[in-house]
Amino acid sequence: MIAHVSARSKIEVQNSQRRRRVNVQELQRFAERALQLVLRVPSVASSELQNLASLRVILVSDRRMAALHRKFMNMQGATDVITFQHGEIFVSVETAQRNAARFRTSTKNELKLYLVHGLLHLHGFDDKSFPDASLMEAAQKRILLACIS
Repeated sequence: MIAHVSARSKIEVQNSQRRRRVNVQELQRFAERALQLVLRVPSVASSELQNLASLRVILVSDRRMAALHRKFMNMQGATDVITFQHGEIFVSVETAQRNAARFRTSTKNELKLYLVHGLLHLHGFDDKSFPDASLMEAAQKRILLACIS
């Protein structure tokens, strides 16, 4: 499913896992709105997002995420989201489900959070230091709240 966000940007949500049910159409609509909102946030560094013609959000299993994590970041185990500067955002649905139970939210909300997190990374945000992570978290919260309204 591909939707045009502007004359030069489009975002596609693709479900490449089979372990958990996901409403891809709902997540697609959310992704379109979130992309528009992220592009309105002043970037804190160079924004790859502004230059990308298309983006893909790929929902994967923990197994696939762990393989990506090992191959590209030299780290063991699955993680929630991995963002590539050429416009791919990989999201682990199983990790979202586990974290939803842990943080007392829904899997759907965790997936939305990870999607926004990936978009913000593409927009120049980083979370490697505490001040940067705090700035990114505040932007995530604003975007998630705006998408609900």
